[in-house]
Amino acid sequence: MKKLIALIMAMAMVLSLAACGSNSSAPAASKDEAASSAAAAEGSASAQAPADSDSDLAYIQEKGVLTVGITDFEPMDYKDENGEWIGFDADMAKLFAESLGVSVEFVEIDWDNKILELDGKSIDCVWNGMTLTDEVLSAMECTEAYLNNAQVAVVNADVADQYQDMDSLADLTFAVESGSAGQAQAVENGLNYTEVQNQAAALMEVAAGTSDAAIIDSLMAAAMVGEGTSYENLTYTVGLNSEEYGVGFRKGSDLAEALDDFFDTCKEDGTLEQIANTYKVQAALVK
Repeated sequence: MKKLIALIMAMAMVLSLAACGSNSSAPAASKDEAASSAAAAEGSASAQAPADSDSDLAYIQEKGVLTVGITDFEPMDYKDENGEWIGFDADMAKLFAESLGVSVEFVEIDWDNKILELDGKSIDCVWNGMTLTDEVLSAMECTEAYLNNAQVAVVNADVADQYQDMDSLADLTFAVESGSAGQAQAVENGLNYTEVQNQAAALMEVAAGTSDAAIIDSLMAAAMVGEGTSYENLTYTVGLNSEEYGVGFRKGSDLAEALDDFFDTCKEDGTLEQIANTYKVQAALVK
C-alpha cells in the first residue's frame, strides 16, 4: 500500500510540474515574426521623427512663415503710411519668403538681444542692415555680404564745420544704438556715449539737444538727415570705418545658403538693383 501511495504522489508531482511549465511562458516567436515586429517598430519610430529635423529650411516650410527680426531702420526696414513694413531689406525678405512658399512676419527686436532671439526661435533670421562683425559671424550662419556701409558721425548742421576729423569728436557725447556697430565704434575710439533703443532714437537725441551727436549707419544717414528729410538741421561728417551687411540665421542653418542662391538669382534678373534703386542704396550694392 505504501508503495502504491508513493507512486501516485510521484505521478501527481510530475503532472504538476508539466502544467506549470506550460503556463509560465508563451510560445516562442519565430525568427520571421520577430523580424516583422522589429521592422514595424522601426517604421513607427521613423513616422514619428520629423523629416529633415536638422534643416532650418524644412522647419520654416513646415510652419509656413519666415519670422524676420528687425528694428525701425530707414531705408532698410520701416513702416509706410499704412503701417506696412517696407524698405530694401523688408522687400527682399518678402520675395525670399515667397520663393520658399511661406509668408513673412516682421518682429521688432531689441538689437542687443538679437542672438538670444534667434537661438530661442522667436525669430528665424536677423535681416536689418546687420554689420558682419566678428561676434555676428561666430554666433550666426550668415550670408555673403550684399551691401557696403560705414558708421558716420551725425551732428547739427550749423556746427558741422567744427567736426571734420576724429580728434574733433573727442569731447562730444554720442547717442548710439545698444549692441550696434555704432556702439562698437564709440568704444573702439574712446568716445563718450549713451545707449538708446535704436538708430532712429539716436537721431532724436541729437535733434532734441540731449546728445551732441550720434553714430549711425551711413545708409540710414543718407536717407534720414539733411535737406528734404525729417532731420533737415542734421548732417553727417566723419566716417569712422567701412563695413558690410549680411543676413544672419541660426548657426548651421541651411537657409543662409538658400538666401545666397536667391540673391544671385535676383542679381541676374535685375530684381536686386531695381529694389535698390527704389530705396536709393544702389551705389552700396556689393558687386
